[in-house]
Amino acid sequence: MDANDRALTAVAMLGHATFHTYELVVPLFVALWLDEFAVAAAELGILVGAGFALVGVGALPAGVLADRYDSKRLIVGSALGMGGGFVVLSAAPNAAVLGVGLALWGTAASVYHPAGLSLISRGASERGTAFAYHGLAGNVGVAVGPLLGAVLLAFLHWRAVAVVLVVPAVVAAAVGRRIEFDERAADPADPDERANAPADAAELVARTRRLFAGGFALAFAVAMLYGLYYRGAFTFLPDVLADVPLFEPVPFAGVTLRPSQYAYAGLLAVGGAGQYVGGKLSDRVAPERALAVTFAVLVAVSLAFVPALNGSVASLLVACALFGFVAYAVAPMYQSTIAAHAPSDAHGLSFGYTYLGTFGVGAFGASVAGVVLTYADAAALFTLLAVPAGLAAVVAVVLAVRRGDEGGD
Repeated sequence: MDANDRALTAVAMLGHATFHTYELVVPLFVALWLDEFAVAAAELGILVGAGFALVGVGALPAGVLADRYDSKRLIVGSALGMGGGFVVLSAAPNAAVLGVGLALWGTAASVYHPAGLSLISRGASERGTAFAYHGLAGNVGVAVGPLLGAVLLAFLHWRAVAVVLVVPAVVAAAVGRRIEFDERAADPADPDERANAPADAAELVARTRRLFAGGFALAFAVAMLYGLYYRGAFTFLPDVLADVPLFEPVPFAGVTLRPSQYAYAGLLAVGGAGQYVGGKLSDRVAPERALAVTFAVLVAVSLAFVPALNGSVASLLVACALFGFVAYAVAPMYQSTIAAHAPSDAHGLSFGYTYLGTFGVGAFGASVAGVVLTYADAAALFTLLAVPAGLAAVVAVVLAVRRGDEGGD
């Protein structure tokens, strides 16, 4: 990677780490909100799902913006908006205001992925490697955010923890604003292509039709199925782990430590290795092929996950590590696939649609998870989640065959 690649990747990494710091702290709060606001898991799942849905709903207009304006400016604004959402959460007197805070966070968070990923797609000469580091940074946020949250929750009320967690957003925005780079270095042929971004609804519809006429439609289906799996699996995961007998709360020095929260953070940390490996593989083999194999493995891991949690200590640790690694290895693979099947002047739009599917449609997975856990159990949930993972594997195979027929790698 050259100096420009490193600089733009650093800004994308800051934004990605910030996004996931907040995203996966929310599930830690879910168990506390169930008691604080006296709501059922199904009701809270709908409320949290609605906030996450805005991450997807806002991704499409954010993608249009990313084709017209500097990605760095959008990433900085997204970080500040996410911090603002947590300020509102910290003061929520009831579930309704809690929903407002989640909505504010979701709206600001929706800007990040279209801006950050189109930045890498257009600016990085080593795209797969940039996606690998981008994914690794996301999992730093994924692991550090929940770990920091778990430690703070042992000593502070969740409202105080929410306020403390505003600091990473402010720091990321300040640092990101100071880093300079060329956003279009890897695509110098048309430096003025921002002027070609959709200017009205009719043009947006026309460009959308062209985008979905090719392999992007299948890649979009994979992203949507992954979103259903991801949100369904991770929204209530701390609560699922808390029910494992080996993770019973432990009194320590006058406070109660919850091993399930640390196991959750550790699982997510292992996911960072999965992101890195997935991104590196995308530079070496066709990402569609890697996706098909990885989703097939994810089906097997999902079916074995809950039984393994209730086995020995060894099986529990292996299950958590495998789940974290495989579930996150998918992300850079499908991001590289999207970039490969979208024209350069529509990368922002393509990632807008991608995250409309991943986080918008995917948010339905949180609601489904809440309902399943209310009326059934975790084993039923992870068995059900094997379905979208299996379908994604099939679609990835079709996409790989199609690319091979077209003369791809």
